Amino acid sequence: MGSVKDYFSNLGSGIASLLKGMSVTGKEFVTPKITEEYPDNRENLPVADRFRAVLTLKYDDQGNHKCIACGTCERVCPNGTIDLDIKQVETWDGKKKKKLDKYMYDLGSCTFCQLCVTNCPTDALEFSNEFEQAVFTRDKLVKKLNYLPEKEEPKPTPEQIAKMQAEKEAKIAAAKAAAEAKKAAAASGAPAQAEADPLAGIELNDAQKKALAAAASDPEKLEKIRAAILKAAQLKAAKAAQDGASNS
Repeated sequence: MGSVKDYFSNLGSGIASLLKGMSVTGKEFVTPKITEEYPDNRENLPVADRFRAVLTLKYDDQGNHKCIACGTCERVCPNGTIDLDIKQVETWDGKKKKKLDKYMYDLGSCTFCQLCVTNCPTDALEFSNEFEQAVFTRDKLVKKLNYLPEKEEPKPTPEQIAKMQAEKEAKIAAAKAAAEAKKAAAASGAPAQAEADPLAGIELNDAQKKALAAAASDPEKLEKIRAAILKAAQLKAAKAAQDGASNS
């Protein structure tokens, strides 16, 4: 008798379990579907803003980037994903400047740690959301990020040319003044140290005099102060010459 009772009890439990499962299945028939229809919906596929797909170099509307070829991103990369080719160019004022030649990035070895982006001093890098990077060979994962031609150094403006010319004339004038002072000192029989003193023709203010007096016992510090005073005098003369040229 007990076995028959157990049989019908188990049968009832099985039917109840079946009905419960069928109710869950029935609800799924009327629940809105969330399955992505990729790749059919490739054009409007939602991707999270924080998703890191591939490193890119930021370009503005004029085709300029902010990379200064400092090499910080290459140094902080933990596995050598970034390789920079840097060249030296000469600016209009005759100075040497580092400039980016090639920015090579190996997507196949990138761990997407974003150390390159966070350590860039000019905010020139970012990760894009373009996740479709499947290729048949690994060498195609090596990308040149500066894909636009590098622009030439800008030509100087008339104001920059005038400033450079004024600084050049000021240096020439200072050299002539030093030579004249040397000749005058030689004619008067002054000591050689006084003849060669570049501060001889410069009018010192009270702060400069106090600084020279305080550093009299420290030759290295004294020399730095003298150099700073001389540079300030040259800049002042250059500005005066530039103002005179603009007024004329």
